[in-house]
Amino acid sequence: MRNPTISDAIFELGIDGGWKVKDGKIVKWYSEKEQPTEEVIQSKLAELQAKYDSKSYARARQQNFPNEHDLLIALWEKVMEDRSESADALQSIRTQVKSDNPKPE
Repeated sequence: MRNPTISDAIFELGIDGGWKVKDGKIVKWYSEKEQPTEEVIQSKLAELQAKYDSKSYARARQQNFPNEHDLLIALWEKVMEDRSESADALQSIRTQVKSDNPKPE
């Protein structure tokens, strides 16, 4: 996940045919369709930015959750070897990460 750009906003508006952006400004349109106004583009960009910002908890969780390899090993040990220590430890970490990075209401 990355911060949205002006190109993301234009793409989300359904504009095809291409455009060139330099220093955050549109410098050339390649589409023969009517181009959206700067106001429309900025409005869409603000919408995308708000959506991105609302997912900050998810980005923080993703960075701090145990990795897939550790989860797979813990799951294998619990299911196949009837040993739950690793799974219990990872669940404790996951619970703490969720507590530290709560999902907004």
